[in-house]
Amino acid sequence: MTTGESAIPLNLSSSISSLNELDVTQYIPPWKSPYIIGVAGVSGSGKTTVAQQIIEEINQPWTVLVSLDNFYKPLTKEQSAQAFRNEYDFDTPDALDLDLLYECINSLKKGEKAVLPVYSFASHSRTKETITIYGCNVIIIEGIYSLYHSKLLDIMDMKIYVDTDLDICYSRRLLRDIVERGRDLEGIIKQWDTFVKPNSERFVKPSMLSADIIIPRGSDNLVAMNTIITHIRKQLKTKSAEHVQHLIKLGQKFKTIDYNRVHILPKTNQLEGMCAILLNKQSSRDEFIFYFDRVALILIDEALELIHYSPIKETKIITPGGYIFKNAMRQSQEVVAVNMIRSGDCFMSSLRKTIPEVKVGKLLIQQDSQTGEPQLHTEKLPPLANGNNVLLFDAQTISGAASIMAIKIMIDHGINEEDIILVTFFSTEIGVRRILNAFGKVNIVIGKMGSSNDTDTEARKSEIGYCSDNDWWMSTRFIDAIYFGTD
Repeated sequence: MTTGESAIPLNLSSSISSLNELDVTQYIPPWKSPYIIGVAGVSGSGKTTVAQQIIEEINQPWTVLVSLDNFYKPLTKEQSAQAFRNEYDFDTPDALDLDLLYECINSLKKGEKAVLPVYSFASHSRTKETITIYGCNVIIIEGIYSLYHSKLLDIMDMKIYVDTDLDICYSRRLLRDIVERGRDLEGIIKQWDTFVKPNSERFVKPSMLSADIIIPRGSDNLVAMNTIITHIRKQLKTKSAEHVQHLIKLGQKFKTIDYNRVHILPKTNQLEGMCAILLNKQSSRDEFIFYFDRVALILIDEALELIHYSPIKETKIITPGGYIFKNAMRQSQEVVAVNMIRSGDCFMSSLRKTIPEVKVGKLLIQQDSQTGEPQLHTEKLPPLANGNNVLLFDAQTISGAASIMAIKIMIDHGINEEDIILVTFFSTEIGVRRILNAFGKVNIVIGKMGSSNDTDTEARKSEIGYCSDNDWWMSTRFIDAIYFGTD
């Protein structure tokens, strides 16, 4: 701060005094309750084709296909030798680590990150590679024993069994294993007769009884496929509408909230002058960038005042003149920056000047053009650990929905709620309400905040720097467009 003044804690008590105090609704992101589909059937029945057609038709980018093929148990040397002689039974339930599969799916259902193994049929072993999954709205589990594990069945929303004649399955398996898995014809036939067919009749076909829907002839059964896809679309549409309504309610329900965690920059002449330049349509883009960077520096400095510091005791600070500097302080927590693409990128120049070595992550959260639902498109984060301070940057907070989702992502990655600092230039009051109702321990640093109180007096509205939530610059995203020259 240029004048040495501290930021002003926000006091919203006057604007909510007339409202009844209600219990706050905890924010639940869409990936906290994903729609889970199990697709089972005999090897070669067309399970993968059915799963891929469902993915294509529902057209949800947050859909994950989890194949049981990656969950085969690691083999011992003896078992590996048997596998290369086509004498190891891969088609019994004991060959699969279904407990690990359940743990991974259950983690995703809780909204947590899951790490999946990768299995190589060429080497008959798990590879060193893994697949990390986070933030999926739809999970499709595909494999011969998808409907076998009782705990998995309990968390599935839809259970599908693909019923295809064994002779057709046999021919498909021959073609697939030769072309895709590099296996020899004699070994495939031997394995089919010895293991695949007996286990299919003993274990796989009985799992049909657990299915909600049985599809004869697989994806060729257009009536069944259309029915399934229509039902899934309906369920996803309902979930999307519930998510939007949930976000709206966050701005309407109130409990006792610690508004001292909201820090608005004081109305200095310097700040008001820079805001006037930024809002003036006559200002050039160079001027806009220059003055936004100056405001960003002030916001970042204020955010860094909220970082934890501790005295330096174990080492001495010696000045160039040889004197010992006592009572020194240092930052006690690592700071990680996370930009909400793309308006958060406007802070990067100022951030690099302030903390050159800072680790930076990125989130792309956009609203659906039809439903208004915030959706996570990209999540690229540096390693995060409990105890890190996260500076979350978004140039404008309007509805607060994207910020709420971003904060939830940070918490899912192990960051304490009180260690998250949202830094924003323009923010509506309703956006702040939603954020604090969902996450009351988060700190928010704001350049200018609007008022949602329609009963503000004319004297209040005539104050220098007064903004309403309905003002154009509060309700419309424009900063990133001008900053990056895409307006």
